[in-house]
Amino acid sequence: MNTNLPAYRPIQALPDNLISQIAAGEVVERPSAVVKEVLENALDAGATNITIRLEEGGVKRIAICDNGRGIPPEQLPLAVARHATSKISSLTELENVATLGFRGEALASIASVSLLTLTTRTADAPHAWQIEAGKISPASGAIGTTVDVQDLYYNTPARRKFLKSEQTEFGHCAEVVRRIALARPDVSFSLTHNGKAVDHWNVSAIDKRSAQILGDAFSSARLPLDESAGPLRVHGFVGLPTASRGRADAQFFYVNGRFVRDKLLTHAVRAAYQDVLHGDRYPSYVLALDLDPALVDVNVHPSKIEVRFRDSRAVHQFVFHAVSRALAQTSATAFGTVPAPATAASATAVLSGKTPWIAGEQTTFASQFATPSPYAGNNGSGFGGSQNYNHFGSKNEHGVAQSLQSYGAFFKSDNTNNSFDAPSAALAPLAPTSTLPEDDHPLGFALAQLHGVYVLAQNSKGLVLVDMHAAHERILYEQLKNALDENAMPVQPMLIPVTFYADAVEVGTVEEHQETLKTLGFDMSAISPTTLAVRAVPALLKNADAQSLARDVLREVREFGGSRVLIDRRNELLGTLACHTAVRANRSLTVPEMNALLRQMEHTERADQCNHGRPTWVQLGMNDLDKMFLRGQ
Repeated sequence: MNTNLPAYRPIQALPDNLISQIAAGEVVERPSAVVKEVLENALDAGATNITIRLEEGGVKRIAICDNGRGIPPEQLPLAVARHATSKISSLTELENVATLGFRGEALASIASVSLLTLTTRTADAPHAWQIEAGKISPASGAIGTTVDVQDLYYNTPARRKFLKSEQTEFGHCAEVVRRIALARPDVSFSLTHNGKAVDHWNVSAIDKRSAQILGDAFSSARLPLDESAGPLRVHGFVGLPTASRGRADAQFFYVNGRFVRDKLLTHAVRAAYQDVLHGDRYPSYVLALDLDPALVDVNVHPSKIEVRFRDSRAVHQFVFHAVSRALAQTSATAFGTVPAPATAASATAVLSGKTPWIAGEQTTFASQFATPSPYAGNNGSGFGGSQNYNHFGSKNEHGVAQSLQSYGAFFKSDNTNNSFDAPSAALAPLAPTSTLPEDDHPLGFALAQLHGVYVLAQNSKGLVLVDMHAAHERILYEQLKNALDENAMPVQPMLIPVTFYADAVEVGTVEEHQETLKTLGFDMSAISPTTLAVRAVPALLKNADAQSLARDVLREVREFGGSRVLIDRRNELLGTLACHTAVRANRSLTVPEMNALLRQMEHTERADQCNHGRPTWVQLGMNDLDKMFLRGQ
């Protein structure tokens, strides 16, 4: 029997100061939370210039000054009272929140665990007013509001002990400022720490602001994105797979101007990168999702960093397909040209018998989306979606439902129809150096092969180096994906079936999953309790080792099941098959074969990187080469 039960105490109401301190534990987790809440209030007040001053990582002092509309003096007591706000006044407004703040808890929570001084002045006031410890008095100050927070957690020493070092706390504060500054390039921000200037960003466009905050590495390897469908719009920048990072520290997603960490959105972006990025690498991106506030619930957590969507699956699919479309244009962006929508006849074919490693007499194809989506900006207003969600439809229930129905077609693939049996076309001859085309063949024409690994080509800009295995792997992979999507996987019957020893599990797998194997282009059957025969393989892989291909497919089907292989594990399996078949190192290629590879790269989506995120080619411009040899110096 437990004898340590606490003594009985009657139920009683908690005092207001204790209630505020309990609430502060959720709202004011650390100094960075104070910075976030005050900055959001400043932006809601229409500020265009914000200064942040920190001392000792924000523990000793946080002073944030803005030039917003200010607070009338008679409302100052309410400004620091619990559950008092100007943002909402009814349940309907709560369900359609268009501001960053709305809970009415921030300033009250901050005041309960610090020494808070709030100085403010409206445009029509002759002077500023100040509230400190509940007392209001005249003060001097410009139009706007200054929130001065000193000695954070001075009255809760136990909480203060949980804070980290000064530099760690400052790092968290600086990260919050960068997140908010990234979302609002139409606002200037200044950050100082212990009297030293740290960051300053003037009003600028989002492309320049993102380059300033994320660095040149991101700005030189990013793709613009701007897609709309019904009530949804996603815009911003996604980083090239070849510029991935070892940590997820350059991922910024905003919903109606609010930075969020949402598992659904993160998964959608990650899924779009899955076949162009290695598993232990992380993409970089700055993306904003604008939608009707009625379609998203931001009242999930006191920190307001989590959201819930009314139709989470539709949002996931929209973001996934939008990012996928942007990544599908990587080759066009890097080559400096957008290839015309390709058919089998428009893609360069490979001469029969001369290039046995590329589908024999079968032609290649480039599945391009019908509508490119260049970045159209946000009219200089950054990612603040709260002011422009009306562009996506009505705010009432009927309008929202109608808008949601209108963008179902966006999720359907609009790839061009592809054919594998068009007649072969002649390869283009090697162009003279004086007449290299600017746009028709951005990768230029092959000169030689280096150590059986790299193809050296010359284009109008200079020298192109191509990793032939990685490039061919991507080409085959995209061909296999499109063939499977179109349920048109071409099959190559074997003149003599390939037989190999198989255990009972493998034999059982073949007998149980015949439909899955046929969908993938394989015709396998058991000719004895311990022998399997491969009678047909996908035509794109006909030159690979049939036994190795069969074992790889059987292993995947046995481990994950037929339906999951065709849905969840499809890309992994196709990537493995493409890797088996792609041209290997030390394979000697002729000049026509190398040119055929270059032409196929130019008409293949995501041709800039292999299935593991490695680059397939690099450009060395004439200026780069001149610098190497000190020409002109």
